[in-house]
Amino acid sequence: MNLSNGKTLAASGQNRNGTSGSWEDAGRVVKPSTPTRKPQPALEAVNTRLRELYPQSEELFDVVLVTNNHAYVGLRLINTINHHHLFIERFCMTGGNSPIGYLKAYHTNLYLSADSAKVREALEEGIAAATMFTQEKMKEVSESQLRVAFDGDAVLFSDESERIFKAHGLDRFFEHEKTHENKPLDHGPLKGFLEALGKLQRKFFDKGLRMDCPIRTYLVTARSAASSGTRALKTLRSWGLEIDEALFLAGAPKGPMLEKIRPHIFYDDQMFHVEGAAEFGTVACHVPYGIAQKVAMK
Repeated sequence: MNLSNGKTLAASGQNRNGTSGSWEDAGRVVKPSTPTRKPQPALEAVNTRLRELYPQSEELFDVVLVTNNHAYVGLRLINTINHHHLFIERFCMTGGNSPIGYLKAYHTNLYLSADSAKVREALEEGIAAATMFTQEKMKEVSESQLRVAFDGDAVLFSDESERIFKAHGLDRFFEHEKTHENKPLDHGPLKGFLEALGKLQRKFFDKGLRMDCPIRTYLVTARSAASSGTRALKTLRSWGLEIDEALFLAGAPKGPMLEKIRPHIFYDDQMFHVEGAAEFGTVACHVPYGIAQKVAMK
């Protein structure tokens, strides 16, 4: 995603098997995964309102389709995009090479792909990234307001506190958070993406549209408000970042709350929460970062 003027959301169109189709198929239309299409109207709504408020500004959402297919598939991609009325003007077709090296050239704020290996590669390069999944059950979402929900630890924040919990248990975790509540957590892999969203939000706030902003952000965390929520909120404040709604669930399932929020997309580092969100119709992406990945692989 490019919050233009150089900030980009890159969506991978890579074939999972590395092949790219035949010449005969190059003009056909293919069906993109539904999660890719869902945010499109809301992204367009944000851009429309930004253009109305700031006619000379180029700070807009920009989507780049990144694929390791060969260039001759370009016609098929163009036909597909036009058929589904998607606003994607820029392609990157790498002819079999990894597309990750191009992401920094596009000033990418967020990279989404179904290929978890490519997502990990992007994260290692310091680029916010997450793995998307195709799902059948999806709730209707707003077409006029973009809603983005984030987990806290190992997503917006580092996995420092999660490491304490995994190694020493819940009581030690609570003690650690209380002792360090005035020490900001280090940044996690998606902090920069929240910053980019916040920068666009402030353009609406500056026009007196805080309550009518077409972008809304959510923190949906398993932390408890009373025992460990203070550090999370103080960390965001120390970064100069605002979150519109903070939901501390104290270990309760996230799916029912996300069903109520109806975000266009939710990011979490644990597949348990990603799958739970998907069961309730929320498009959820996995951020393969932090200690939870090592524990899960054992």
